[in-house]
Amino acid sequence: MTTRGSRSEKVKRIFHQFDGNHDGGLNRDEMAALVVAVNPRVKFSDEQINAILDEVFRTYGDFIDGEKGLTYEGLLRTYDDGAGDVDRDFDALGLELTLDENKASMDSEASSSAIVDERVVESQKKQRTAAWAVSPNHGIVFDDTWKIVDDLEILVKRLKAKQGKDGKLKADNIDALSDAGWSRELGPSMEISEKRVFWEENGHDYALFVKELGVLRSRADGARSREQAFDGHMAIGRVLSEHQLFKEALVSFKRACELQPVDVRPHFRAGNCLYVLGRCNEAKDEFLLALEAAEGGGNQWAYLLPQIYVNLGIALEGEGMVMSACEYYREAAISCPTHFRALKLLGSALFGVGEYRAAVKALDEAIFMKPDYADAHCDLASALHAMGEDERAIATFQKAIDLKPGHVDALYNLGGLYMDSGRFPRASEMYTRVLAVWPNHWRAQLNKAVSLLGARETEEAKKALKEALKMTNRVELHDAIAHLKQLQKKKVKANNGEGSFVVVEPSKFKTVGEKATLRQDMANALEIRAFQRITRLSRCDVELLKKEMNDGDVPLSYSGTGVPQRSIRKPNLEVILRRLLNFLKPETFQGAVKAINERILSVMDDTGSGRVDLGMFFAVLAPICSGSPEKRKRVAFDALLWRPVNEGGGSQIRKADATKYMKLLRAIYVPSNGDSEMLELHGETDLSTMSFTEFLVMFDDPDWGFGIMSTLLKLETGDRNRHGNHVCSVCRYPIIGSRFKEVKSHFSLCNQCYSEGKVPPTSKQEEYKFREYGSEAEAMKDKCKCFTLQSHKAP
Repeated sequence: MTTRGSRSEKVKRIFHQFDGNHDGGLNRDEMAALVVAVNPRVKFSDEQINAILDEVFRTYGDFIDGEKGLTYEGLLRTYDDGAGDVDRDFDALGLELTLDENKASMDSEASSSAIVDERVVESQKKQRTAAWAVSPNHGIVFDDTWKIVDDLEILVKRLKAKQGKDGKLKADNIDALSDAGWSRELGPSMEISEKRVFWEENGHDYALFVKELGVLRSRADGARSREQAFDGHMAIGRVLSEHQLFKEALVSFKRACELQPVDVRPHFRAGNCLYVLGRCNEAKDEFLLALEAAEGGGNQWAYLLPQIYVNLGIALEGEGMVMSACEYYREAAISCPTHFRALKLLGSALFGVGEYRAAVKALDEAIFMKPDYADAHCDLASALHAMGEDERAIATFQKAIDLKPGHVDALYNLGGLYMDSGRFPRASEMYTRVLAVWPNHWRAQLNKAVSLLGARETEEAKKALKEALKMTNRVELHDAIAHLKQLQKKKVKANNGEGSFVVVEPSKFKTVGEKATLRQDMANALEIRAFQRITRLSRCDVELLKKEMNDGDVPLSYSGTGVPQRSIRKPNLEVILRRLLNFLKPETFQGAVKAINERILSVMDDTGSGRVDLGMFFAVLAPICSGSPEKRKRVAFDALLWRPVNEGGGSQIRKADATKYMKLLRAIYVPSNGDSEMLELHGETDLSTMSFTEFLVMFDDPDWGFGIMSTLLKLETGDRNRHGNHVCSVCRYPIIGSRFKEVKSHFSLCNQCYSEGKVPPTSKQEEYKFREYGSEAEAMKDKCKCFTLQSHKAP
């Protein structure tokens, strides 16, 4: 690791390299030359350069020496604050330290660069302490604090020795995973690469340590002044954080918050501890307090804002609030244009909500600034794969692996890409490499089994599957086993020279009886049902939408046409969705928001303004939430009535608004013909109104309304219907839901195969007629009915 001495020597060399007039300062021209030189792959415009220089000269005004410009101390501070990477810039300029300079830097490390204050004790004590303690802005101030720190180091060392001896101290290597990107300290933003330590907290040794730690806290509390007590608790917290005793560090930082509530530092570090402990909601609150303190403190804390924005965004992501996180990553990138980690996090978050093009742009910028950023390459490749640019994605994944050979995320995702494209041997190789780094990665083991089967290495696949079963007994594994068996059956048929199915054009599928569902209606309803499952909206009571409308306070806004509406920004909409889906875990909620953004918000916000009409959004959600069909339709109508455009109409809505809603509903949920209808929305001038009864007639219309809802309800209620031992004649899975029986050939199809028009190749006919059965009891009843009719025929 680069020492403070060598860091300052490198900064000095960089400073002298660009101090062309040797006046001891970097003016705007010299500073511009430095920015361009250390970013050779970035082509800055004049506006970008001026914006960067304005930010630097404003933030570091205390280090500007008149006309001379930024002093050496100011440049050093910019690097200390994480605005750049000293080693990267030094290498980019092709500079090297001489032996004399190296020796000088080592000699000076404990002196000039380590000075905090005249009150700080001798330099030998400084050398025994972590670098943070001698920071001019965030280090130790009082002599008595040094004594507390020395005693605390002894306590931690004793605890480490006892737990290490007993084998209780555990470490987990996080190098293989993508860097979380959070800033641990208010200072240089460094990548986290050490092993995470897990202390045993239940033993006698730990209890004794906590007791002795309490004595040190009492010493800090007994200080002569509030400032000295604050200094003591901050130092105790910092030492404990360095040793990854985050639970105890949090206690000290919380005490420091009580002593100086408007200081940024204790809130920031308390937030970090809470985040590591998995308490993301509390971490978010602490970061918000740090942000409030920083914004209220003027220029004093301006240079810390990017790190606070970044950590606040990461805490929000931990809660599943990715849209909200994007806002803060953007703020970090705006306040510090060279913050490559903020751009990487922004790109990753945009990918997480399905904004793939915007994600690629942000990740490309992060890589331009830091070409060796393996995590950014990995996420860029994932975004490219989502956009269908697979060859470029493969090359980018490979770049991430070249930079970091044991990068689990890159190896695993590249394996998935190879599987998707049918390159099973390469996929198997990737999963094998994942398991070499992370032996108990059950998903990799499972996918390895699937890819081996795809490569027709059946025996090896069975071995891999047995290993996966040893690792976990999750339901996904049993689904995968069923999938493997199905693949084997299909291969047997293929080897016999017979395909497993043929696809028939829609016009050849006919229905028998009024209850039978049309093929296209079933296909559309299955898509909506899948969307319900991904978003879990089928578990969201439709009455909650009504409650949001009654309780919410959304101000009116005006669109470009001057029409009033309750418009809301996407991050604020995400907060409402979190309340509606509060039963979801963060990662599941993130997937739900991504699906809603891709399917609903992309249609509603076709201009890319980032705002959505909340009343129309509630109306669109209502038909797919839980509740009786009558309630769903009533809430949809009430949501339209809630819109400002319909206010004052009593219990009636404008017919034009209802028409717009129906077309929007179809464009979102029945996109095969909804898109063309959306083109007709503009220029509606009909001012007539309609009642709820008239709205129901329009809603239930199968051609112009949302008549497909009846089929959706059938799927919702029949999800668990089984049909004895009947299996689908095409996919061979047990039939659950509706069973479609062909009346002539007597083969049966499941919902999915029926909707896709698949039939067994042995039953080729000019026309297929299907009868639909919702359950086995219904089929038996139909059989008995047929038998009764036959028995009463005349002889």
